[in-house]
Amino acid sequence: MRGTLYVVATPLGNLADLTPRAADTLRRVTAVAAEDTRHTRPLLTSIGSRADLVSVHAHSSQAALERVIDLLASGRDVALVTDAGTPAISDPGSALVAAVRAREFAVVSVPGPTAVVAALAVSGLPADRYLFLGFLPRKGPERRRLLRLVAQSEWTVVLFESPIRTPELLEDLAAACGAERRAVVARELTKMFEETRDGTLADLAGTYRETPPRGEVTIVVAGTGVPAREAALPDPESRARALLAKGMSRRDVANALADETGISRNTAYRLVNEL
Repeated sequence: MRGTLYVVATPLGNLADLTPRAADTLRRVTAVAAEDTRHTRPLLTSIGSRADLVSVHAHSSQAALERVIDLLASGRDVALVTDAGTPAISDPGSALVAAVRAREFAVVSVPGPTAVVAALAVSGLPADRYLFLGFLPRKGPERRRLLRLVAQSEWTVVLFESPIRTPELLEDLAAACGAERRAVVARELTKMFEETRDGTLADLAGTYRETPPRGEVTIVVAGTGVPAREAALPDPESRARALLAKGMSRRDVANALADETGISRNTAYRLVNEL
């Protein structure tokens, strides 16, 4: 007999949102793989689960994943949970799911709460199609690229952000999308101090710069409503020659090439140095 990995959604905050099937699964499995065992233990205690807890987080070693796989190989069922919501959605649990699938064990979803859908549902913005980008990088060209993607998206975009960085992200979004683009900030969903605030990006940035938010934050940004035009990327060599002719340093030209054309930074440096 081979065990099954159950991917179990847990409440965002309100324990009443735990589904009967999820509770039954957490009571029945031998072990629960959790992002933060200290956070998950009270949940298991509240439903009478005696499952062992296994720590599986963003910095887990291969040995931690192998421990779960060994349990499955011995015929024991394991549940995967995250701190809140659905595992593997902008969450390190995806690495465990991939490892388990690679060994051809069964993986079963036990669906339930997710901040993405919860925020979309109360945003009032179109959700027949949407783009989920999770947490943006804190800085650098990849952040700028994704901000442009939000600005050009035909569809509603959903983002996660930490409360301390929310004002800065809203300001960057306002700069990229335009100050008047509509958005919604959903905070502490399903919890006692739940708040959903809508307005323009400029207004929201000002509000949360003045009073920084607390708790988990999900940001929903309106789309343009029209398909984005696909602009042809500039030829890297021609662009490099043009920037060098302006007197830019080779380092600055290489950085600009990587941002504008999508080639790697190493490739850009090599190209510039060969000119």
